[in-house]
Amino acid sequence: MPEPHQPEGAIAATGMGGAMDLAASEATSLEKTPGGPDGGGPSAPARSLWSDAWRDLRRNPIFIVSGLVILFLVVISLWPSLIASGNPLDCDLSNAQKGSAPGHPFGYNEQGCDVYTRVVYGTRVSVTVGVCATLGVAVIGSVLGGLAGFFGGAWDAVLSRITDIFFAIPVVLGGLVLLSVVTSSTVWPVIGFMVLLGWPQISRIARGSVITAKQNDYVQAARALGASNSRMLLRHITPNAIAPVIVVATIALGTYIALEATLSYLGVGLKPPTVSWGIDISAASQYIRNAPHMLLWPAGALAITVLAFIMLGDAVRDALDPKLR
Repeated sequence: MPEPHQPEGAIAATGMGGAMDLAASEATSLEKTPGGPDGGGPSAPARSLWSDAWRDLRRNPIFIVSGLVILFLVVISLWPSLIASGNPLDCDLSNAQKGSAPGHPFGYNEQGCDVYTRVVYGTRVSVTVGVCATLGVAVIGSVLGGLAGFFGGAWDAVLSRITDIFFAIPVVLGGLVLLSVVTSSTVWPVIGFMVLLGWPQISRIARGSVITAKQNDYVQAARALGASNSRMLLRHITPNAIAPVIVVATIALGTYIALEATLSYLGVGLKPPTVSWGIDISAASQYIRNAPHMLLWPAGALAITVLAFIMLGDAVRDALDPKLR
């Protein structure tokens, strides 16, 4: 006669073809263990590069500090009247070069204008130039470089030679030549100049990133399944090739702000009555011994702004670079 089933015990096969006794509770848990035959538990959702990067950025103090500084700069560039109630163009020569006074913590410049108000309103110009120039450079450079890297051939060769020509032009010297004939006092000629000489760098980065991405197996599989060029570019290559472009563009934003101040200091960038840190630094450099506050405050604001964007770019680079994990 067959022996009656005993619920308090069970037999489980071993990996070597033998058997071992298990308690009923252990046998039940073995049968119901989730996560597949290996019993490893429920599989965790797949994480992307972007989710891992955001998790790392939230834990990075450099990103938090630089992000808060940049957020503050963006807010006061949009609404400078929140912390500065005066007009940066209201001047009184009787207060020329005076130091700190009640209601005027940064003192006055050589024309009797409030330095604090001009520093606050100068944030708008610097942030506008940096953001617009970076967007223009990133869009033009990414499109041209991405197409060159994807299609290759004559298009790639021609674009490479064009970028070589632009790399041979010194930025400051090019600004002195091209902007010296511009009479407009708006920010757009300066932004246009930065985009004109800045897109080749992003183009080279985008080209190399696309060449690397299009060699991956998922792109080859999509091509074998009949995916069009536009679908492969938009759905498969761009999301996986855009990270280096974002890193370089974020770091470049701070350099564009410094470049605008340099060109304005040399007299070929922004021009009065536009309120700019570079203009104020240029005017204050003649009075640095008698009234150093005229130079220190706009120069300090410029240094903090550039440093914040460079720190943000470094944090983004560390988060998006898989080799640093």
